[in-house]
Amino acid sequence: MRGEKHNWSLETRAVQGAQGGDPVTGAISFPIYQSATFEHPALNETTGWDYSRQGNPTRSELEATIAALEGGLRGYAFSTGMAALSAVLDLLEKGDHAILSEDLYGGTWRLFDECARRRGIAFDFVDTRDVARVEQALCPTTRLVLAESPSNPMARVSDLAALAALCKQNGCLFAVDNTFLSPLFQRPLELGADMVIHSGSKFLAGHNDTLAGFVVVGSGGSEAQALADRLTLIHKTTGAVLSPFDSWLVLRGIKTLAVRIERQEESALRIALFLQGHPEVEEVYYAGLPDHPQYELSRRQASGFGSMISFRVRSKDQIAQVLERVQLIRFAESLGGVESLITFPWQQTHAAIPEDFRRRLGVDERLLRLSVGIEKAEDLIADLEEALVDCYQYC
Repeated sequence: MRGEKHNWSLETRAVQGAQGGDPVTGAISFPIYQSATFEHPALNETTGWDYSRQGNPTRSELEATIAALEGGLRGYAFSTGMAALSAVLDLLEKGDHAILSEDLYGGTWRLFDECARRRGIAFDFVDTRDVARVEQALCPTTRLVLAESPSNPMARVSDLAALAALCKQNGCLFAVDNTFLSPLFQRPLELGADMVIHSGSKFLAGHNDTLAGFVVVGSGGSEAQALADRLTLIHKTTGAVLSPFDSWLVLRGIKTLAVRIERQEESALRIALFLQGHPEVEEVYYAGLPDHPQYELSRRQASGFGSMISFRVRSKDQIAQVLERVQLIRFAESLGGVESLITFPWQQTHAAIPEDFRRRLGVDERLLRLSVGIEKAEDLIADLEEALVDCYQYC
């Protein structure tokens, strides 16, 4: 980073970026290099930039920034979170085996169920909260363990250090989807993970205005470098790279990441406590509640609980009423932006998962997922109160 001030806090690094602005022009806002190709000075000479699929200055600044925030060797910016996951899948070959958290985003389920299976890659969905179960699921061909923590949408928390140690003992890669917490609240690479994955569309970008995905490789010696080399090849060859403009949008979003997630977390706890005490809400799933089963684990391995809440209402007939009657909270997919969003996972984000499996996890017709934005907490609570009271009167 500029001035080699490696003792800067993560919050300051997020604001400054990898280079602290443009070293060439002094621009505080890193420029958008909206160019597909770059001129060579002469034969066998290069400015360091050739073609934007292979590398672009704006995207490289973003990749260096996310790598610095996660404490990794190298970051890779993709066009979507699913493109980032697909690149991780491309690390596997026919005959390999993977283990994934059973409670996870429905798109990840679909990627493995539809694409990995066709490639001859075997996989199992396991409750990664139970390290013993993960160990039982390991086999000689296991090459990857992928955990979401906290998970989507049931807010399950896995012991990342224990899983990392297990993977290291058995010679397989350990990847963590860190979308819900961001590197400012949780740093899986420091806990032993080999890779961190983000849907950058969410908290990192933070404004519900762009799509992005990231993979960050840990900094653990020659093995990490070999993994980075493989991902570099996949990244430039498959070509699902993030555009210069979208890279700039994410860079801009990351500058306010700290203040956003701190405000969102503060509001989320207040809202979770409100929902927990409401007569029309049967269950609340939020890692920041003291009675959450993995509350103490979260406190040990993360510096924050995030702002994703799932809750189950009394009757499935209440779902439509809540979704229709909230005024401030938007009924929309996605999460992590400044606007609060509410989603019905049963029909939206997790519809790709088989019905019996969804029900076993608790993703049923009475579950709603709330992404808390930066609006005033009192306003959000009033909005939910009105929607739920209306249900009480008319459902």
